[in-house]
Amino acid sequence: MILRLSRFCLLALLCLPLPLAATSAKAATHANILVDAETGEVLASMNPDAITYPASLTKMMTLYLTFEALHSGRLSWDQRLVISKNANDKEPYKFAIGAGNTISVREAVMGMVVLSANDAATAVAETLAGSEAAFGVVMTVKAHKLGMNDTVFTNPSGLPDPAQVTTATDMARLGLALIRDFPEEYKLFASRGMTFRGMKLRGHNPFLVRYPGGDGIKTGYTKAAGYNIVTSATNGERRLVGVVLGASSNDARNTEIIGLFEKHLGPVPVKASQTSIKIQGQTP
Repeated sequence: MILRLSRFCLLALLCLPLPLAATSAKAATHANILVDAETGEVLASMNPDAITYPASLTKMMTLYLTFEALHSGRLSWDQRLVISKNANDKEPYKFAIGAGNTISVREAVMGMVVLSANDAATAVAETLAGSEAAFGVVMTVKAHKLGMNDTVFTNPSGLPDPAQVTTATDMARLGLALIRDFPEEYKLFASRGMTFRGMKLRGHNPFLVRYPGGDGIKTGYTKAAGYNIVTSATNGERRLVGVVLGASSNDARNTEIIGLFEKHLGPVPVKASQTSIKIQGQTP
């Protein structure tokens, strides 16, 4: 079912205050933030409100809207989504099953979570809003409702667009919103792999492997954005959400985010990674 954009919705987006960087490209800004999920306390930060690019962290909002559509009945887990030529053309990560073929909503969700599949994200956007551009409007309106006032989304995948921008603070807000608003669906972010039509596929979020207690959420990279991550971890009693944007390499990103968690959450016993707790915190 297509979510039709009302004239009010379009006008509302035009009236939203856009970040200064939304109209021009800029170099990646190195930023981070670490937040206590229950209290909203900022435990550490560096350039948390600097404008930069989200890359594939964008799919966190695509997934938020997908979960919302599942809860409202506009989508169902077994519903088939058509892969358009536009979706099939999205490189580099995709299911690559060819234009005109279909995937289920469940496959699309897991494809975004585990593989960062761009064709899956595009198929969801086109199904819900009719086009990527229209879905970008919906994404941005939702972002601002969640308090992500310095974020503009223009496409569902995070593929490069100089107008698609965010901050570390806003990405932390989105991570906390996923945990708070969709606690059951959030558990999917702990997945390290998936099986797609008989093929066993592995994810590429090293935090899930290297830091016991880690259970999500998303990594991202483009040349303009640098190496990004939004992630969460619990020691069974406390949960933190951390963000690193604009790191210089995959290793640098992983070392930085693990260092933040080790300093403020401590070494986590392996068994704690299997502990699930209810999150009642508010966004920072």
